[in-house]
Amino acid sequence: MPPHLSVVETEPLPGEEIRQFIERYEALEAQKKDLAEEMKEVMAEAKGRGYDVKILKKIIAIRKRDKDDIDEEEAILELYKQALGMT
Repeated sequence: MPPHLSVVETEPLPGEEIRQFIERYEALEAQKKDLAEEMKEVMAEAKGRGYDVKILKKIIAIRKRDKDDIDEEEAILELYKQALGMT
């Protein structure tokens, strides 16, 4: 039990407020599930049109990243490939 709560409370817990937090969270979970299903449908449509979903997801991940981080990673990757004789 968290240290700020004791087994014996002097005042009743605000049940309505607790219920509101729980219901808000549950609503967000439902929205998250719906969004995940929509995202899945988008990728299924792309796959149906002949696109490589794995590559599309990779591009999405790259677009989220900072350009400097990407450039640094690519430079290090190229350096390692050279060290292994892969270029």
